[in-house]
Amino acid sequence: MLDRKKEPAYHQVDNINFIEPHKQQLDNGVPVFTINAGNQELVRIEFIFENVNWNVSKPLQAIAVNHLINNGTPDLNAQQIAERVDYYGAFLQTEYGADQSTIKLYTLNKHLAEVLPVVKSILTSSIFPEKELSIFIQNQRQSLQVSLQKNDFLARKYFANTIFGDSAYGSNIEMADYEAIQQSDLLDYFKAAYAPENCTIFVAGKFENEEFLVLNQIFGREWGASSGSFRNHFVFNENTKNDLFIDKPDAIQSAIRMGCLGINRTDVDFPGFQVLNCVLGGYFGSRLMANIREDKGYTYGIGSAVVSLRDAGYFFIATEVGSDVSVSAQEEIEKEIILLRSELIPESELDLVRNYMLGAMLGSLENAFSHADKFKNVYFSGLDYSYYQKYIHTVKNISAVTLKELAIKYLDLDFFTKVIVGRK
Repeated sequence: MLDRKKEPAYHQVDNINFIEPHKQQLDNGVPVFTINAGNQELVRIEFIFENVNWNVSKPLQAIAVNHLINNGTPDLNAQQIAERVDYYGAFLQTEYGADQSTIKLYTLNKHLAEVLPVVKSILTSSIFPEKELSIFIQNQRQSLQVSLQKNDFLARKYFANTIFGDSAYGSNIEMADYEAIQQSDLLDYFKAAYAPENCTIFVAGKFENEEFLVLNQIFGREWGASSGSFRNHFVFNENTKNDLFIDKPDAIQSAIRMGCLGINRTDVDFPGFQVLNCVLGGYFGSRLMANIREDKGYTYGIGSAVVSLRDAGYFFIATEVGSDVSVSAQEEIEKEIILLRSELIPESELDLVRNYMLGAMLGSLENAFSHADKFKNVYFSGLDYSYYQKYIHTVKNISAVTLKELAIKYLDLDFFTKVIVGRK
């Protein structure tokens, strides 16, 4: 008979196995990494391009190109492209990131030879029609206008700009930036960025040699080279502190965003810093949630995160609280940081965090797609799978003493940037 008054036994995750990709190369030199797994005749192919030629006066070039790249070629308009892809039951999407831009295709294996030529035409012949560009500008301006009324959006926007400046990581997009977009700028960026020497292909799903030959036949030849491109690279000053208050007299809630520049995945301390972050605000049972939500009732949710970018890393805490308790909430957040810097984390709390993090890692590897995502994380950081072995070892073995040292090293309130959007 099950005793529901007794909590079930649990044990720590012992081993986590990763599916390593098979590396190949197209005839034109484009690297292809394949996670060949699963029984379904389904494949995801990602064409990932490094962001290049950052121009502070044209901050929307890469974003607009990525958004509009499937909106027209000399032979197909936006509707025809969508209908042709949909006809074969495939799905095509674009994703823009601070460091890379992606064209992602999901398709059944049996339709690969019919769908890939459509993707090829997009990657080689997109023309960014003026009509589609006008619609994009209009929609984005309306979206920005709505977002600018939201406190959490403003806090996120100004926090990024405060610590990263006018780089691709922190560009402070305004209405005028959309008005300045020109079709010629998009064509220039498209030619520079969407080229074979700037591309890496990641494949996940059931992908055998037969499918690779189809991919190589279509993309391994007759793909023009770029001209005058250079990969984005940014340098930031870590020892900066800036506080920004944006007064919204009618605001019921205040958005709080605070944090600092930090380390990225290439730093030896990064896995340990992730454990420290989890204790502070990285999961539902974190100290920030227990204090600010459960005990004080100031918010529905609060969290913290460490983010790894190619040229930087950063740490942040984010929440929205009632305007009347904004100052109190900030004081409680700072108290929790000071506690981490001054007292050791109890072993029982650390064990809970260890089990959560290892379980989350194991749960994130549910299929071939997620295994490919894990590989991309280390690949674009210049690392290999040994990173994950070090991560797992750190989570299992890091001590409370080491975590306190990391808190002293990386969670210094004297260097925190704080952005508050709400009512004084």
